[in-house]
Amino acid sequence: MKEVEKILEAYEVRPTAMRILIYKFMAKKDRSVTLTEIENAFGKADRATLSRTIRTFEAKNIVHQIDDGTGIPKYALCESNCSCEVEQDLHIHFHCNNCDETVCLTDHKIPHINLPEGYMAENVNLVVKGICEKCSGV
Repeated sequence: MKEVEKILEAYEVRPTAMRILIYKFMAKKDRSVTLTEIENAFGKADRATLSRTIRTFEAKNIVHQIDDGTGIPKYALCESNCSCEVEQDLHIHFHCNNCDETVCLTDHKIPHINLPEGYMAENVNLVVKGICEKCSGV
């Protein structure tokens, strides 16, 4: 528990019991999660508290939101050195059309895109869709 507290404090987030539990829940997953999954995992917790926790984590670059085209935002923990900067931290996401899971492919960075003069990128999202390794049986 102390390790998670230190991580949250490093991001200047007060380590409340619920924040620690949500962080641990997300850390155990090898994929992104929806707010509904978090709500189901903590059924007795106040939904507003869970939502505020995810928003706080996102604002402090503890998690990033993934738009995988399903219409349901998903969240994944950021890498330890991530600041969610467009120019250096963005990576590809993979969405499985079979099991509907979305995973971060953090070793595969999104290359720099030269935009026309006057354009400024605020967010870049690259989702590859197909069949994941679990579903393909490889």
